[in-house]
Amino acid sequence: MFILRILFLLLLSTATGAHELRPPVVTIDLSEPPRLDIEVKANLEAILAGIGTAHKDTEDAPEADSYRTLRARSADELREVARGRLSGLAAEIGLRFDDAPATLSLLAIDIPDDPDTSRARTSVIHFQAELPAGAQGMQWAWPARLGDSVLRVRLPEQDGLHSAWLRAGEQSERIALQGIAEPSTGETFERYLVLGFTHIVPLGIDHILFVLGLFLLSTHWRPLLYQVTAFTLAHTLTLGLSIYGIFSLPPSIVEPLIAASIVFIAIENVLSAQLHPWRVAVVFVFGLLHGLGFAGVLGELGMPASQFLTALLSFNIGVELGQLAGIAGAFLLVLPWMHRSGYRRLIVIPASLAIAAVGAWWTVERVFL
Repeated sequence: MFILRILFLLLLSTATGAHELRPPVVTIDLSEPPRLDIEVKANLEAILAGIGTAHKDTEDAPEADSYRTLRARSADELREVARGRLSGLAAEIGLRFDDAPATLSLLAIDIPDDPDTSRARTSVIHFQAELPAGAQGMQWAWPARLGDSVLRVRLPEQDGLHSAWLRAGEQSERIALQGIAEPSTGETFERYLVLGFTHIVPLGIDHILFVLGLFLLSTHWRPLLYQVTAFTLAHTLTLGLSIYGIFSLPPSIVEPLIAASIVFIAIENVLSAQLHPWRVAVVFVFGLLHGLGFAGVLGELGMPASQFLTALLSFNIGVELGQLAGIAGAFLLVLPWMHRSGYRRLIVIPASLAIAAVGAWWTVERVFL
């Protein structure tokens, strides 16, 4: 079956060194003019190999061999390679003041010495530039070939960060250096709606597998609706609490538990042919964990202080639309077999076992690797 092939390929990719590609987080600090500090938190090996976020993970890219070679290097070896190549990246970056291009200089490269090549390594690249006297506005663009980026800007005497998710090659809006004007409510709603959706499709494979696990045991919409509603309410609750700073857990705890929740749901699908009433309560508990996972994305991007609730609401709506898109896709794939006598034996059990295997691998990887 097509859906089983997809799950098998996903399991295979997690075992062959595929590393998920996330947009680099760029922080521009203008709090001490005329010096301008630029911090790029990113997968340095992917940048050096020329792999952009148009690819879901490193194994999808033609440059995968180059990436693996770079990832196998020690921190000191990679730093030497990077120094020669990042000057070219600095020239590609589109930083402009009042339409005049700025010159970036490389200051330092922070690379963790992580010999475990089974996981991606996040490095920090430090650039510096000079703020021209009398400059009124600034714009930023990450190289189009490297895909999306997250931009954050800190200005003097201003609380909080201006933040934006920029698509491949997209130039930021003009940022007034005398003070950042918040985007309109409509712009904020659209921006965080898209961010929530893309965090699920295509970036949130673990969340999609969890929702698919819910779908597989429910051949009717009503019980599925109960589960998805419980999941939604739960992750909305903890997402809000985490963003407001009321409650949070470190990723080292949250991410393995999210993976374990996938295993639990999938194994239950195998062991039980019926949807027990207490499953909704279990899904609610697991939804609390997934909400803490979503909070990590919003924490990196930042949220506009004046439109906090709008951003939070639209992000949640985007997440729900992403989950519904995943369920709709799965429904269309299995529809011809859903009401046949062999549906559970041919679809539910094999697919659930494949999902459990992926979740189990992620649990081991996130705890021990």
